Amino acid sequence: MSQGKKVSIIGAGNVGATICYWLAMRKSCREIVMIDLVEGVAIGKALDISQATSPEGSHTLISASSDYQHIANSDIVVITAGSPRKPGMSRDDLLMINAKITKGIIEQVKTYAPEAIIITVSNPLDAITYVAIKAGNYPRNRVIGMAGILDSSRMETFISQKLGFGYGQVTASVMGGHGDDMVPLPRYSSVNGVALTDLLSDLEIDEIIEKTRHGGAEIVGYMGTSAYYAPANSTVKMIEAILSDSRAIFPCAVLLEGEYGYHNTVNGVPVVLGANGIEEIVELPLNLNEQHQFAKSVESVNKLLETLHKNEFFLSN
Repeated sequence: MSQGKKVSIIGAGNVGATICYWLAMRKSCREIVMIDLVEGVAIGKALDISQATSPEGSHTLISASSDYQHIANSDIVVITAGSPRKPGMSRDDLLMINAKITKGIIEQVKTYAPEAIIITVSNPLDAITYVAIKAGNYPRNRVIGMAGILDSSRMETFISQKLGFGYGQVTASVMGGHGDDMVPLPRYSSVNGVALTDLLSDLEIDEIIEKTRHGGAEIVGYMGTSAYYAPANSTVKMIEAILSDSRAIFPCAVLLEGEYGYHNTVNGVPVVLGANGIEEIVELPLNLNEQHQFAKSVESVNKLLETLHKNEFFLSN
C-alpha cells in the first residue's frame, strides 16, 4: 500500500508484536523495526512474524533490536512500551512509571527519527500523549494517541451483541479520555444508517455505554493483562491512514488548543488523519449532557497532568 515507508514500534510485547504482524500481513509499509530492551525476544518475534507473512507474498522487511539507531528515517514511531496494567491497577497507578519510560523513549526518537509522526498506545493514554508532546516539544499534529478507535470498536461490538444482528454494519462514536470517564455518543451511532435510538431502548443503550467504559478492565479481569488484538488493529488503522494520506476521520487523543473550549490538555476527539498526522480537528455539536460528560473526562485527565506537574516531571524540559 505504501512502498518505501518505514514504521518503528517501541516495545515488542503483545501489542507491539501484533501491530507488526498486522502491518506485515496487510503489506502496509516496506519496513518495520521493533525496539525492545529484551532484544532476544524481540528478534525471535520478528523472525516468527517474517516466517508467517512470507507465504502471503508480503515484501515487508521486519527486524528487531535494542539499539535505537535502527529507527532512523522512520515515517511513524509507535510507542507501546510501558508497564502493563494488571488486575486491580487503575490507569492512574501507571502514570509516573510510564511517563518516565515515555520521556526516555522520546529522547531517543528525537535523536534518531526527528521527522517521524508519533502514535502513543501506552497507558494512561491521554497523559502519556501529553508527556510525549511536551518532552519532545512537538507540534500537536505530530503526536496522536490511540484510544477512540478502540473504544468505538468495543461499543460497536456490544451494540451488535445486544441486537443480535448488524455485525460489521455498526458505526459508533466515542469521545473523551481513554478510561472510565470516556464519552460514548449514542446520538452519533447507527446500524447501517439506522439510528441506534430507533433500535434500542434508553436502558439498553445505557447498558452498552457502561460496558464500553469498562471494556478494557473486563478483559484485564479475565486475562490478567491488557487487551492487545483490538488495540493493535486500531493502531494499524491510524498508521494506514497516515501513510496513505487518506484523510479519514477517527477519534484520537490530541492536544486541545481551544477546541471544545479547552486548552493545554489532551483528550479524545474526532480528527482527520493524513500525511501530516492530524490534518484537522473536528468539533461535533454536543448537547448539554454530552458537554457535561466531556467536561468530566477533561477534568479526569487534568488531574493526571496535575500529578505530573506536582512531581516536577517537566522541570527539566
